[in-house]
Amino acid sequence: MDLRITKLAGDGIGPEVVNEAVKVCDSVAKKFNHNIIWDEGIVGANAIEKVGNPYPDETHDKCLNSDAVLFGAIGDPKFDNNPSLKIRPEQGLLSMRKKLGLYANIRPTFTFEELIDKSPLKRELIQGTDIVFVRELTSGIYFGERGRSNDKNYAFDTCSYKRGEIERLAKIGFDLAMKRDKKLCCVDKANVLESSRLWRETIQSMESKYPDVNVSYEFVDAVAMRLIQNPSSYDVLITSNLFGDILTDEASVISGSIGLMPSASIGDKTSVFEPIHGSYPEAAGMNIANPIATILSSSMMLKQLGLNEESNLIDYAVKESIKRGYLTKDLSQKNFVSTNELGDWIANKILEV
Repeated sequence: MDLRITKLAGDGIGPEVVNEAVKVCDSVAKKFNHNIIWDEGIVGANAIEKVGNPYPDETHDKCLNSDAVLFGAIGDPKFDNNPSLKIRPEQGLLSMRKKLGLYANIRPTFTFEELIDKSPLKRELIQGTDIVFVRELTSGIYFGERGRSNDKNYAFDTCSYKRGEIERLAKIGFDLAMKRDKKLCCVDKANVLESSRLWRETIQSMESKYPDVNVSYEFVDAVAMRLIQNPSSYDVLITSNLFGDILTDEASVISGSIGLMPSASIGDKTSVFEPIHGSYPEAAGMNIANPIATILSSSMMLKQLGLNEESNLIDYAVKESIKRGYLTKDLSQKNFVSTNELGDWIANKILEV
């Protein structure tokens, strides 16, 4: 099978972790006789420095012409510490989502038995957790009307949704629930927000199409609490852009490291696969970043492209690396392996099986 994949390494540790995922994918391609053509684009602070645009047209064209996009991370502290700047790396991420129509972000949260004690939460609270967040990605408060008054003392951000935007996301949530434990939780704030009431109405109107799915509705503040108290009570959670952004970062502590969890952003034109962590600029170039989240994101990418056996093999190799104690510094302060050593081990394991 011939595949064209665009890699967007981005900023900070992005190039390092993407490089390891590419290495793993190349091992899979070798084993299964696939041909992966890797294209490369610039994005984020790197792109601002080179062309003055965090998501250049050339990068967008490469993404459009790819079967999928493998993405690293965006962000640079020199932009964070200057609020007056008009162009920021994160604008590239929002632009990419909008232009590629990446309307659904799918973020699994699960545990590895060998790493449960790395989580700050008690073992008995998180053991067996296997949940999926489906977050709306191209609307809501991040894309609504915003502004400041002339005297700069008043600011506003508008959260707005259309029924169709909610319906297409809910379909993904329902379909995922049908393949899992048939439980879907709509997370909103319908007791206060009109936009949340539209979410609830829309999903209620779709329940009859999925009679086997047990649908529940919970306020976002209650879910934020239950994610810590009893995360395994959930299966699939569907929510808006802002709520999903916050809840998925909260849930990342369940696994023991934000460097473990992958994600997929599903779009109209193509799909983007990326780790949930940020650019971690403090570790850039030090060869200590955990590449597993990016490697597992590449696994999600192959599964989305219909290569289930290949995806399962990556998952197996990752689990084996953890079982055998091949851990990066975020998980083992004393006996740890480097970023590329872990990538090499997983890539070689794939060829050995």
